[in-house]
Amino acid sequence: MEPFIQVKNVRKVYRMGEERVVALDNVSLDIFKGEVVCFLGSSGSGKSTFLNMVAGLEKPTKGEIHIGGIPIHTLNEENITLFRQKNIGFIFQAYHLLPMFTAVENVSLSLIFAGVEKKKREKMAKETLAEVGLTGYENRKPSQMSGGQQQRVGIARALVGNPKIIFADEPTGNLDTHTSKEVMEIMMRKVREFNGTLIIVTHDKKIAEYADRVVTIQDGNILSIEDNREKSP
Repeated sequence: MEPFIQVKNVRKVYRMGEERVVALDNVSLDIFKGEVVCFLGSSGSGKSTFLNMVAGLEKPTKGEIHIGGIPIHTLNEENITLFRQKNIGFIFQAYHLLPMFTAVENVSLSLIFAGVEKKKREKMAKETLAEVGLTGYENRKPSQMSGGQQQRVGIARALVGNPKIIFADEPTGNLDTHTSKEVMEIMMRKVREFNGTLIIVTHDKKIAEYADRVVTIQDGNILSIEDNREKSP
């Protein structure tokens, strides 16, 4: 099977004054369609830099990144923005909901950029909110919801258009253990339903257990790759 995401010898160097910081050091990895891959590492390990490279938020200093055969490292800002709008959903630790918008309005945002007309996007947003357990919360603003409920809105926003790739950056970092489990199970169920490719970045080994593969990163290098599917039930 051809890899859906191909990362080839990616290196990322940041310049801080006279100092050069190597965030990623010639990293290569193949990720397949429908796979859930978790990048595990401490702060400063390079895991978030990897996410930014694959999401097209930053360009590598050197190396190549191909998604669905498209060399995204060569795309200009306009084209990479269009690529993200059509193919990618983001789930953030800090939710990043717009405080003046209701749950439906927050979830509908990505559909506006995709050109979906108002009646259809509101219907899609309400259906997705129902699927993450938020029926009755459609018209509530973030300040009227708990952290777990806000993160469910964040998940609905990321998944409403069934994107090909979902990036989750410390998705349970602000949640308690019980709520984290609920949120992860909702996210995993939805992603599996439409065979999305999910990339999770975390420092939490409990979250890593949900992934098909766990890639441990340290000092900008891949330290190990563990396949959870090979473990005995």
